[in-house]
Amino acid sequence: MSSSRQRNDHPARFSPRLDKEGKGRRDQCFRSGGGDGGDWVWGRHAVAAALANPARAPFKRLLVTTEGLKALQAEKGARAAIEASGLVPETMTNGGDISHVLPPGAVHQGLALSAAALEPVDLESVAEPAHGLLLMLDQVTDPQNVGAIFRSAAAFGARAVILQDRHAPPFTGALAKAAAGAIDQVPSVRVVNLARALEQLGELGWRSVGLAGEAGTPLAEALDGTPTVLVLGSEGEGLRRLVGEHCDVLANIPMPGGFESLNVASAAAIALYEGARARVPGERD
Repeated sequence: MSSSRQRNDHPARFSPRLDKEGKGRRDQCFRSGGGDGGDWVWGRHAVAAALANPARAPFKRLLVTTEGLKALQAEKGARAAIEASGLVPETMTNGGDISHVLPPGAVHQGLALSAAALEPVDLESVAEPAHGLLLMLDQVTDPQNVGAIFRSAAAFGARAVILQDRHAPPFTGALAKAAAGAIDQVPSVRVVNLARALEQLGELGWRSVGLAGEAGTPLAEALDGTPTVLVLGSEGEGLRRLVGEHCDVLANIPMPGGFESLNVASAAAIALYEGARARVPGERD
């Protein structure tokens, strides 16, 4: 299937925070099997990016192993960021001591940071003036997929990632690790209604292209280089009907090899590449 209707393969300088009142079934959904890590981020790239982002303050704790700290300090600007954070790294005897405060199986590379979660930005702040690429996710919920999508969004210069407020995982833990620092570089937007957001973006000069396996237009042909919102649906169901109806055009990713589906993160990477390639020469970032 050449679309955002992908199987859940389980392979932001800005990011939203779950309200305390939102605990319960919603939190449990994302914490089954080990949890989302609360306000922790881990791994060298994720920790370095968070420390370099002033919007992450106040920083709370930085847990390190000796080797982990050496690796972190080798990152550009990391030494200055640690000093500016006001944190004194807490050196653990071994990685297992860090693992005790993180979800089971967390690959932390000897580094874990507890910091403030980040609030989303307003849609208007990333949509005006209209230029470049935006990415919209319709009920994509797997944290590793969302993290990988943010990584691709950073690589291909997307201005922001737009998600529906009620159907997105918290931007901490496994998601932050998979994003490798990208959630601290690419703004995130939370909206209540994606269809209404597409209407608003259209009024601001954006053209929306939704990925759908049943679409008859190849993605490369659907992209015209104008300001574009790429819209991808959930891993299991694809674009919901109302969201698809609000797209200006539906397109597919041709698969000459005959394989029927792509992981949603892979589909997003391809779509972002094609979108970046199609941009009008000379368009400013």
